[in-house]
Amino acid sequence: MPKRHNYKVTVEWTGNEGSGTIGYTAYTRDHMIRADGKTEIKGSSDPSFRGDPGRWNPEELLIAALSACHKLWYLHLCATNGVVVLSYVDHAEGTMVEAEGTGGRFVGVCLRPRVVITPESPVDKAKSLHAVAHRECFIANSVNFPVSHQAELVVAESNPVSDRHG
Repeated sequence: MPKRHNYKVTVEWTGNEGSGTIGYTAYTRDHMIRADGKTEIKGSSDPSFRGDPGRWNPEELLIAALSACHKLWYLHLCATNGVVVLSYVDHAEGTMVEAEGTGGRFVGVCLRPRVVITPESPVDKAKSLHAVAHRECFIANSVNFPVSHQAELVVAESNPVSDRHG
């Protein structure tokens, strides 16, 4: 029997400015995302849909979830395969297309992690683990659009881990 994991969040609309949704411009799209024991996330819609540009929108959160899932799998796989990662920064991008009558949908997300590894780490293994991380990522396995990755791998000039301990 497969393991099941359940997740609970609360999304509370905070944009009632006194008259509810009496008209399209009568309310804000602001909301709070909460989960027990965690910092709240201020959310809204994309500014194109009357949202607050200073708050996270669902589209950004989806891309962030894909990026974080890939990163977590990648770091795990590196740790268990002798690749020492010193830093990992992803500049992920996604494209959503609006379509008449369907609201729109994502047509793709590209992850662009820049990964720095120690000089002793196996470079070919570090490169190949991105494909494994992609295959294992729970979030990427749950979406109906392509998720690609264009990883940049950098080998550090020295190993700050062994330099500190050597």
